[in-house]
Amino acid sequence: MNHRNVTPVSEFLLRGFSSNPEVEKLLLPFFLFIYLLTLLGNITIILLIHADTQLLQTPMYFFLSHLAVADLAFASTVTPKVLENIISRKKTISYYGCLAQMFANIHIGNADSYLLASMAYDRYVAICCPLNYSTIMSRKRCLQLATASWTITMFHATLYTYLMSRVEFCDPGEIPHFYCDLYPILDISCSDSRVIDLVLLTEGVVEILGPFVLIIISYMFIFYTIIRIPSATGKRKAFSTCGSHICVVVMYFGGISFVYFKPNSNLAERQDTWAAMVYNMVNPMVNPFIYTLRNNEMKAALKRVIKKHFH
Repeated sequence: MNHRNVTPVSEFLLRGFSSNPEVEKLLLPFFLFIYLLTLLGNITIILLIHADTQLLQTPMYFFLSHLAVADLAFASTVTPKVLENIISRKKTISYYGCLAQMFANIHIGNADSYLLASMAYDRYVAICCPLNYSTIMSRKRCLQLATASWTITMFHATLYTYLMSRVEFCDPGEIPHFYCDLYPILDISCSDSRVIDLVLLTEGVVEILGPFVLIIISYMFIFYTIIRIPSATGKRKAFSTCGSHICVVVMYFGGISFVYFKPNSNLAERQDTWAAMVYNMVNPMVNPFIYTLRNNEMKAALKRVIKKHFH
């Protein structure tokens, strides 16, 4: 908590990546390229899955379409504002714009973790309970899991946005980050932050670790089932259905752990800034390629869609 004079704040200054305008000029094409790839990859996945009935009726791809929507929205809460600030060199965001960005970032970022947990549950049912797969992973169950993923995290984001709207800030209202995130905003708060800190250590940890624990439990059962498969071919086939998901889970929770759970983060602000860049910009760009490059079903669906609409 900061003890400088309390000042009414109508906008914040975002410190960004560098105080050197020339360095940020060099970053502009890099960030623009990342964002365009993010748009291309995730929009392609969404359109392809919804254009192919066979994929849309498969639970794994139903959840993948939701994950693509989340990744697209997650990157779009931060990257366009980063690009605007680099171009304009103003580096400001309005008070209500900051709260809106924080709400969207928390909501969509956490929805990612719940969707990944839903996908892990889908893999668990497919590998451990194959005879009951179609019954358990019905269309209704998939809709329930997707709805829960978006709804639970919306209430979570609403709680934090409300709490942050009650704090007071100190002149000059400069956020030591490139977007509005909880901890950097608390750094410039002049209010007593004990309530928010307590919520972060209780509800916040449960909100993030809950899906992670569910994923770990699912894969414990999955791996136990796989090692009991007698044929090497069967084991490889089972592992191949999980590889992409495991890779995305490691990237997501690895990034979130480094950004939010690393001790003494205030001593390495620059390092945290670049870690947050990977988490907010790079991960949403990479995920579509992880799920499509070695996915024969996606390639087959693309051929079906092209054949249907262009032949």
